[in-house]
Amino acid sequence: MSESLLSVRDVTSGYGSLMVLHGMTFDILPGEAVGIVGPNGAGKSTLLKTIAGALPTGRGSIALDGTAIERTSAARRVRHGIALVPEGRQVIRDLSVQGNLDVTLLGRRRITRDREHHDRLESVYTLFPRLAERRRVKGGSLSGGEQQMLAIGRALMSKPRLLLLDEPSLGLASAVVTQLVEVLDGIRSQVTLVVAEHSTAVLDGLTSRRIEIRMGRLRNPETADAATSPASPVSPADTADDRSNRQMEDQ
Repeated sequence: MSESLLSVRDVTSGYGSLMVLHGMTFDILPGEAVGIVGPNGAGKSTLLKTIAGALPTGRGSIALDGTAIERTSAARRVRHGIALVPEGRQVIRDLSVQGNLDVTLLGRRRITRDREHHDRLESVYTLFPRLAERRRVKGGSLSGGEQQMLAIGRALMSKPRLLLLDEPSLGLASAVVTQLVEVLDGIRSQVTLVVAEHSTAVLDGLTSRRIEIRMGRLRNPETADAATSPASPVSPADTADDRSNRQMEDQ
């Protein structure tokens, strides 16, 4: 079996005393594009935030390329090669497109642009020519699709090995979704993708397999085996039991 890029073992996580994830165990291989599916409130966003370090790991272990990271900060995980594109995009509205991308200098502990930064900028602008055209426009003035391009571009500025995307198609027109899928599919040779998503267009067009979560647990643990798991079908809508037992919305 190939060595895992990401290994999650018996992980719990949540918000204060409220545990949302329970015993999450799975592997992601280098070069995969894996969908995280399940109903609203299942724990998909919590899982991505926990991997990225935005939420603490309660129990269990997370390893990137064999190195334990579950107790490291989110900033250190970025330097290790993990980047998160959060739900809602979270661009800085009062900064220009260029300013939003320049913020990533802080992750490299720099305050001025260097050749490496310029090269990364050009790479992002090549992927998203619309951002190059709008580089002086404030983030808050961009369309939803442009903001999502900016959020993805900002994450790519850190040169990640593992890119986590939380509902990248949310609220976007189908034509924009198609464009984003094409861009993400085009970079799969450079970065491993984990995508929490409801859209079948994104899942079918981008992912090679899916991990299903229900109420913070793997629905079918055997499908989380990267060596043997084919792409599984998208989860159906919430069941009455899921809705009645959900303690908080996580999506």
